[in-house]
Amino acid sequence: MNPDFISIQMTDGELKYSHKKSGLGLTVTTKELIVQKPHVNYYIPLQAILSIVPFEAAKGRTLTLSSRSGGGSELTSMSAGLPHYKLSVSGVKLHNRSGIFAMGAVEFIVPLRDELLLTVSRLSGLHAVE
Repeated sequence: MNPDFISIQMTDGELKYSHKKSGLGLTVTTKELIVQKPHVNYYIPLQAILSIVPFEAAKGRTLTLSSRSGGGSELTSMSAGLPHYKLSVSGVKLHNRSGIFAMGAVEFIVPLRDELLLTVSRLSGLHAVE
């Protein structure tokens, strides 16, 4: 595992799925989705997920994502082969090397394997809208 990852110390619920690859880790329990990036973990309660919609950026495009507090991170793996989704959530806990902080509404753009997407939708109670 990447030494820059902060280990997951606290989980709520039973582990259902975990996948880590280079700069991104995704873990699903029966109660939360944990998004891991180097030096930061985001704990998203499944009931806080408002929507998951497909996201497509122009090929080769680099996106810079920023929060209201001005911190930003770059997402450069848009053409990595996995479909990307935009997750809108009503609240999240951020765990970085300075501590644990509660945040309000946030949107994430993450690559999700079909198995992980189906697990999250089943456990969160979300249904497909066509």
